[in-house]
Amino acid sequence: MGGIGEAPFRICRAVIPIMAEAGGGAIVNTSSCWGLRPGPNHPLYVMSKAALASLTQCLGRDHAHQGIRVNAVCPNEVDTPMLRTGFAIRGLEADKAVEELNATVPIGHIASAEEIADVMLFLASDAARYMCGALVEVNGGKPVG
Repeated sequence: MGGIGEAPFRICRAVIPIMAEAGGGAIVNTSSCWGLRPGPNHPLYVMSKAALASLTQCLGRDHAHQGIRVNAVCPNEVDTPMLRTGFAIRGLEADKAVEELNATVPIGHIASAEEIADVMLFLASDAARYMCGALVEVNGGKPVG
């Protein structure tokens, strides 16, 4: 195996036996809304995120009986240095581009890293003890497109 998506697969494969021996645990992967409903012009990105979503569902089913819950958070745009660098590479002013993206989100802004982390913490917590193989979209009400 090599290439796109290899690291999450290898990490899960390494930690699952340790979790099983300990009596269970929670894995939270990071996929994307774009991995569930692909948008245009990003084929490698949507392919890798779709693969991670499928891996999450497969491992969730395969290891639930061991008390291991595997879920994924699927954000849309997140205000990160990577997003801003992408704008700069395309010759756009990052603050203005983020402001324009904010206007496309029904909740009023693209996600902060903290807003995504809050959902990840929930999925890792006992409050999500019955969630397994779930793909949780965190998109502020904005569909992919």
